[in-house]
Amino acid sequence: MGLEEERVRHRTRGFTIVELLIVVACIGILAAIAIPNLLMALQRARQKRTMANMRNIATAWEARATDLSRYNAAGMSVDGMSQPITTTELIGLVQPTYMKAMPTQDGWNNEFVYVTDQALGGGSQAQRYAIISGARDGIVENSPTLGPTSDLDCDIIFSNGTFLAYPEGLQTGR
Repeated sequence: MGLEEERVRHRTRGFTIVELLIVVACIGILAAIAIPNLLMALQRARQKRTMANMRNIATAWEARATDLSRYNAAGMSVDGMSQPITTTELIGLVQPTYMKAMPTQDGWNNEFVYVTDQALGGGSQAQRYAIISGARDGIVENSPTLGPTSDLDCDIIFSNGTFLAYPEGLQTGR
């Protein structure tokens, strides 16, 4: 019986240090592959949420403009539009009639920037508008690059029913 007990005890001792190190190394390699992909997926989700919010705001703003024949009712330039409108002013224009609750921040928790081609409350009717997100870095460029971009820090710009600057393809981070 002594030999049999020795065999059972030998089989139930557990893992060796080498086996544990191999398992830890495998987990580390998998994490090194998965974590960058997860972080990029989170950034893409923020971009998509930002773009959806911009479309929703624009839909409300355009519905109001359809009723009033102008976007304005009452520092920067994007495609000829340089008259800023604050978030509070735009909320007063579209909420609650055209939109129940207007999102005020993009996917990175930065405030949206709004501009029109005529001052709010001015005598001239604004016929164009832009909604701008500073994207990941939160910095709205004074002269943004228009068209598709693969840089997570480039602005996202929606104007009069279309995106002027938008993410496309494989995204790169600095």
